[in-house]
Amino acid sequence: MLNTSVAPRWVRWWFRVAAIYGALALVASLAVTGPVILPQLAFTLTALAFQVVFWIIGDDPVRYRAMMLAGVAEKGAFGVPALALAGGLATVVVGAIDLILGVGFLLAWFVTPLRAA
Repeated sequence: MLNTSVAPRWVRWWFRVAAIYGALALVASLAVTGPVILPQLAFTLTALAFQVVFWIIGDDPVRYRAMMLAGVAEKGAFGVPALALAGGLATVVVGAIDLILGVGFLLAWFVTPLRAA
């Protein structure tokens, strides 16, 4: 019998990979942009906090299923403007990766069962 209280294995990995990728990309963005200004630092630190959220979701997708939708919103909030206002190839690539991750988060939400009562 299929255990319906367990998320597919790929869901855990998807969120963990997203957390690692996001943390690396955000730290790298600070290194390559020159002098860091306060709004950029605030954005980066807030986005880094969300990478921790993705890691936590990856630890127990069924328990944190509702948080997946916040992840979809976070990826869209960066990905859509990054593509619409692209200032260069790097911005387009990073924006596209975020949108792909966001689609994966949405798919993960659909395939992850509701928390058992």
